[in-house]
Amino acid sequence: MLVTKSKSMKTLSPRLTPALGRELEALAQRRCVSKSSLVREALARYLAASPQVSKASFLERAANLAGCIEGPSDVSVSGEHLRSYGRPPGLAPS
Repeated sequence: MLVTKSKSMKTLSPRLTPALGRELEALAQRRCVSKSSLVREALARYLAASPQVSKASFLERAANLAGCIEGPSDVSVSGEHLRSYGRPPGLAPS
C-alpha cells in the first residue's frame, strides 16, 4: 500500500520505545524511505483492516433479539414475580 505525501499533511509526533525506534530506523534504511513514510503506511494498513463502527441505533442493532427470550410478558405487574425480584432462585419468600 503506497501512501503519498501531500502538501496539506498534518504533523503527529508519536513517542516510541527505544527498541521500536531502532526497528523503524533500520527498516527505513533497508527500504530507502523515510520513517514518516513507514509510519503512514503502517497506520493506513491498520485503519483499513479495522472494523468499521456501526452508525445504527441500538434498536436497529438489537432488532434480531426482540422476542428471543421466553417468559412472562410483563413481570412488572405481577405480584408473584415481584415478591421474588432480585433474589436468587430458590430463595424467594414463601
